[in-house]
Amino acid sequence: MIDLLQNLLVGTLLMIGAAFTLVATIGLLRLPDVYTRMHAASKAGTLGAGLALVALAIFAEDHATVTRALAAVVFLMLTAPISAHLLAKASYEAGYRLWDGSVHDDMADADKAKPSD
Repeated sequence: MIDLLQNLLVGTLLMIGAAFTLVATIGLLRLPDVYTRMHAASKAGTLGAGLALVALAIFAEDHATVTRALAAVVFLMLTAPISAHLLAKASYEAGYRLWDGSVHDDMADADKAKPSD
């Protein structure tokens, strides 16, 4: 009975994780500019990979595998948003502008407030 519940939980987590990863992939293909694509990849992709790693931790019988999977989830949750933020900031500084349909450019306001060198 416990094995059945464990398998159902692992299967459910894997399916939800795969769905989030699919949404991230569709976002990468369909969204209009680098910033919205980066948002899709960092948010939905991180959640999808994190759920797959949690499913692995539940399914694994080895404590070393469980520890590594949970450490990978923590590392992924800590590093993915920071790296996406830094990549977006570097993209903006390199000259990649927002999509024409964007409502507001917060970085343009920050550029105006910045003292000139």
